[in-house]
Parts: sequence; structure tokens; C-alpha cells
Amino acid sequence: MPASNPIGMTAAVTGPDSASAGAASFFDFAAYLEAARLQVEAALDGSLGPERPESLRDAMRYSLLAGGKRLRPILCLAACELAGGTREQAMPTAVALEMVHTMSLIHDDLPAMDNDDLRRGRPTNHKVYGEANAILAGDALLTRAFEMVALRSPGVPAERLLAVVGELSLASGAPGLVGGQVVDLECEGKDVDLETLEYIHLHKTGALLRACVLSGALIAGASEALLEALRTYARGIGLAFQIIDDILDVTASSEVLGKTAGKDLTADKTTYPKLLGLEESRQRADALVAEAKAALAPYAQGADGALKAAPLLALADYITSRDR
Repeated sequence: MPASNPIGMTAAVTGPDSASAGAASFFDFAAYLEAARLQVEAALDGSLGPERPESLRDAMRYSLLAGGKRLRPILCLAACELAGGTREQAMPTAVALEMVHTMSLIHDDLPAMDNDDLRRGRPTNHKVYGEANAILAGDALLTRAFEMVALRSPGVPAERLLAVVGELSLASGAPGLVGGQVVDLECEGKDVDLETLEYIHLHKTGALLRACVLSGALIAGASEALLEALRTYARGIGLAFQIIDDILDVTASSEVLGKTAGKDLTADKTTYPKLLGLEESRQRADALVAEAKAALAPYAQGADGALKAAPLLALADYITSRDR
């Protein structure tokens, strides 16, 4: 039967190859996204053991299992499948990536950072467990992420896991989201040009998205040519994701977003809409997604390629069509 979600269909058709188009037209993105999300949720729930003290375990679980779209682990799974691997091989790393992402949210919400009271529709971690426990819960999730990759990934060659650890380290440290967060904080209340803004977002947001797609592909033993295509893809979706976040911050309500709307305006942060306006920001996001999809076009040829590439292509479109 035809795909029930038009995003999945339009994203999957990548060229004139009739076999590609025919195979892709059967890709149901909504069903793929939900099935993958449920698998990720189950893996996340099983990833935390009987940590002691219980207050630490509860704080870790509170944020890790708070729901959300789970786009980052799903990107990892989809990239692994595109490179010829399986979800089972990639799932521990997918869980690790969501742990790093959750840590970044817990820490971003702290009073010393973005000082937010709402995350995913409920009180932020430090509002429930206190600032000290929130910091430590984030630390525990970050270190557990490396355990997931190094010690809980059976059947994946050690050299591939070592490469994943390297990507995860770069994404979560000073060259990635930590460095981006520092520059973001330093630029509050200052005039920021587009180059600096994109530096912030390529590090604070884009670095982890890049790690998601590269890690999945590395687990499957991807070629350097595919890895380079995925780097271009990740850069495009990373910036587009942040542009849409900036747009939603000024156009959507807190109820829809699940977090406090208008925070960037209150903090006097430079955003894409502030620099470019809403319409040009939207156009730039669309152009970045088109570039990202074009990078994967050579790997979406033929029936098999079209089906393997369809999730990543549809995810790129989803980033600019989302409303939260």
C-alpha cells in the first residue's frame, strides 16, 4: 500500500530511476518513525540498572525517559542501516547518543546556563531533584554513554567501537557541544554575525547530530566516501534543525513546544530570525535540507538503495516540517 505520510514519500524519491522511485513510494515514514522510537524507548528503559543511591537513579531516569522524538538515536540507526548494518548492532550506541543529549539538556536548563523551568512538558531536572543532583545525574549519563559503546556492544569489531568513542568524545567535549555552549553564553546580549551564530550551532547542536549519523555508519563499516557524504548531510540537517528551533521559539507556544517559548528573546540571544527574518530563515533551512539530501543521492539508487536511504531523506524533511 502507498505510504500514509507524504513526508516519507517525497523525501524518499531521489531521482529518475524508476526502480528507486517505485521502491521508495512504499516507504511509510510515520510507521518507521514510530517503530524505531518504540525500540529506542525500550532500549533506554533497559539501559539503567539499580544505581545507588536511588536519588541518582531516579534523577537519571526522570530525564532520560521523559519522552521526546528520539531523533538522534533514530538517525544513528538509520545511518547504520544505510551502510549495511543492523539496528541491533547500533542500538547501544543509539542509546549512548540519547544519554549524551539528555545530559546536555539537564545542564543547559540549570540556572547558571539557560535557567529554564520546563523541559518536555514538565519541570526540569534541577527543579525536581535540586541543582547538585541534576549536575551529577548529567555526569552519570555522560559516563554511562561511553560504557554503552565500549562494553555493551557485542558483535561489533573493537576498531569500529574505538572510532565511535572518538566521535562521541569530539561531539560531547570542547570541540563540540561544550565549546558551543560556552560561546553561546559569552555572546548573550552582544551583536553576533551569521558566521559566529553558525559556529555556535554547528558545535552546540550540530556536533551531536553529526556524531549520530557518523557513529551509525562507522558501526557498519562504512566507506570513507559514504562517511564524507554523511558529514555533508549532518551539517545540513544540523543547521536546519537549529534554524527551525529558533523559528519555533518565536512562533509556537510553551504548551506546543514542551519548553519555555521566547527564552532566546528574553536572554537577548542572537537567532536566525533576529539576523535574517522569519522568511529568509525558513528559506535557508529548506536550502540546507536540500543540500543534505543531495549528498545522499548517490546512495539512494536502485530499489535497495532507495529503501535504505529513505529514512535519512525523510528525517531531513521532517526537521523543517516539525512544529515542536
